[in-house]
Amino acid sequence: MDPATLVIVGLVIVTALTFDFTNGFHDTANAMATSIATGALKPKAAVIAAGSLNLVGAFLSVEVAKTISGGLINEQVVTIAPEFILAGLIGAITWNLLTWLVGLPSSSSHALFGGLVGAVIVGAGVEGVNFAAVLTKILIPALVSPVVAGLAAFCAVKLIYAVVKRMNADQVESGFRHGQTVTACLVALSHGTNDAQKTMGIITLTLIAVGLQPSGSGPELWVVAICGLTIAAGTYMGGWRVIRTLGKGLTEISTPQGFAAEAASATTILVSSHLGFALSTTQVCSGSIIGTGLGKKGNPVNWGVAGKMLVAWLVTFPAAGMVGALACALAKTGVWGTVATVAIAVCVALIIFRLSKRNPVNSGNVNDSHEVKLNPSVAVSAAATTANNQPQAA
Repeated sequence: MDPATLVIVGLVIVTALTFDFTNGFHDTANAMATSIATGALKPKAAVIAAGSLNLVGAFLSVEVAKTISGGLINEQVVTIAPEFILAGLIGAITWNLLTWLVGLPSSSSHALFGGLVGAVIVGAGVEGVNFAAVLTKILIPALVSPVVAGLAAFCAVKLIYAVVKRMNADQVESGFRHGQTVTACLVALSHGTNDAQKTMGIITLTLIAVGLQPSGSGPELWVVAICGLTIAAGTYMGGWRVIRTLGKGLTEISTPQGFAAEAASATTILVSSHLGFALSTTQVCSGSIIGTGLGKKGNPVNWGVAGKMLVAWLVTFPAAGMVGALACALAKTGVWGTVATVAIAVCVALIIFRLSKRNPVNSGNVNDSHEVKLNPSVAVSAAATTANNQPQAA
């Protein structure tokens, strides 16, 4: 392998792990938002548990990783360069950070797939994408899974309240608070079995592309381990902005509702991981929460927030795809084009993090409000300051 290719492979692996990290803190809300909102778990304890169980879950299955490394891209039909994969990852990371900034629970999975598809189309042509796999393993599960989880949570809430209607309300809350500890941990475990594998698949696809692994092979043990550790570290950081929206923004959640939502989400995700479906855990958990809101009388769903989330879900795949396509157009020009792509992505990430500091959401204030607000004047000021600090062109 020539030195230039080795550098690019190294950049791809680092970028893939960066995506894995953002996936961890962006999607912490999937497992722990309802438990934090109901008070079943303290915020810090919740993210520690989620991080640990994400790590364990990463070692339990590799079916989703095989879908990505051996099914999504036609590496036997066209030559997939590492630069294409790098560009796809940049598309996913950029979308993850933008939606995290505004506290919007979008799909890290669909951002990854959209970025990858957009980059491969620009880099290798339409024939480089296995659209049958995209349809059956990604798009159809994306449509079906939140509906299934929502219906399951709706039925579970109806059943729970029918059983406990004559019981003391305090006892019910206390009992299901303990139950939520178990179901929240199951969601975190299932998240590890599904989301950590996506980065494993990307790294494996890169190694296959440069001939370091045979086509169709699964992830190596070192890939599984490093991806599991990275998503666990990201989860420990706590995606407090998204946790606020998912835990408080959709509907007011009681402990029985939280228990039902988490049980429905965990079951849906674990079954899908076993079948190799690379679904969105964000969409599954959001569907479950909406289902619990519909299942309890006098507990309305905030359809304004739900509508914004739906728009984000619809836009995620094409938006990340466009960013991935633009990044690939620059990256495929050569090593310096690849380096420039990474540098631009880092600058964008730094701007987003700087904006987030103007309105911080953390473990201490995550339950104080139902929404994440940005101050437009502050945002413009911060963006302008960052732009002024960039070196001027000669």
